[in-house]
Amino acid sequence: MSINFANYYETNHQIVKPRVTSAWIKSIALEFKKKIGEIQYVFCSDEELLKLNQTFLKHDFYTDIITFDYSGNDVISGDVYISIDRVNENAEKQSVSFKDELHRVLIHGVLHLCGFKDKKRLDKEEMHRQENKALKNRPLSLK
Repeated sequence: MSINFANYYETNHQIVKPRVTSAWIKSIALEFKKKIGEIQYVFCSDEELLKLNQTFLKHDFYTDIITFDYSGNDVISGDVYISIDRVNENAEKQSVSFKDELHRVLIHGVLHLCGFKDKKRLDKEEMHRQENKALKNRPLSLK
């Protein structure tokens, strides 16, 4: 069982604190009685994520996250691609810090792996509630 972070985005700083972020993500999964299998977070650009969106989902628009779910039973596994460009832009639009927005998106991905959806209005509202709850309960070292 492991959570990995791959950075394919040019940056001069570490995007996440791997050890404490992994522990936080595992704690969220445990709240839903899920165990971690293999989760790979991949940080990339808008253009890289757009190509994935077009190729695999047949969507021709930018997005902040795409989650490929390989989970089975109570073990969650998947590849979670995150556009750092989009996270930056969304943080500005929402008047929140980059770190807060990145953490929201990280948790959004794990919530998808736990079975949460976000296509319908009520599903979006529940996803948002769960994201906010997770953000509120972040370890102090991530805030």
